[in-house]
Amino acid sequence: MSQEILRRAKAYPFTIPSRSYVVAAGAHEELGPDAAAPDISGRRPVLAVGSNQSPEQLSRKFSEPGWAPIPVVRARLKDFDIVYSAHVASYGSIPATLGHCPGTTVSLFVNWLTPEQEERMHETEVSTGNYHFGKLDGIVLDLDPGPALTSAFVYTSRRGAFLRDGVPIALRAIHAENRRWPALHQEEIQRHAREKFSPDQPLDAFILAAVENASVRKERTEAMISESAAFGYSGLTPIEI
Repeated sequence: MSQEILRRAKAYPFTIPSRSYVVAAGAHEELGPDAAAPDISGRRPVLAVGSNQSPEQLSRKFSEPGWAPIPVVRARLKDFDIVYSAHVASYGSIPATLGHCPGTTVSLFVNWLTPEQEERMHETEVSTGNYHFGKLDGIVLDLDPGPALTSAFVYTSRRGAFLRDGVPIALRAIHAENRRWPALHQEEIQRHAREKFSPDQPLDAFILAAVENASVRKERTEAMISESAAFGYSGLTPIEI
């Protein structure tokens, strides 16, 4: 059991396809290069910044039968990067958030959600206390396939971006052009956190302690927040849930 817990914690943000796809009934189907854009009528574009880009995570969140398929469209977002948030998830990972980074273009996905799917996503993001929901305006978001968008919805970390040497730390697992900030894989960011907060503890024990004990997660999160930076983009309008 502990090996599966560690696998999940270290695997964040999990496997991310190279193409747009549709997830349904616990499986996903990638869209070929000549595929038509999926039907997005009645849906809102919500940026998938971290593990919500992965079919594995989406299948976990929408595991109950009866959910409509979710179109997940690959995109490129200009002047932003994806960085580690200053908190620890209940399953042990250090998750992601969006960072405003002029000059950088990051690859991500857009989840096109129905109102019911959006409500379920709020349960997994906002109810934890770790993320805000809001609308991001004045952006350049190129969809593949699909038209460019100038606004989209997004979850941003209430805890801010985790800093190292005064700058955010990008997710190495996610591609970005002209990346300005240093990038680490999940296991590397876990080692960085371990060295700061519990240098004598083996890495696996360090991760398991966070999964097994909510007070450990809270203590580490509070320490990370003390070295964090808020999301500093003026085009974000918070939305109360």
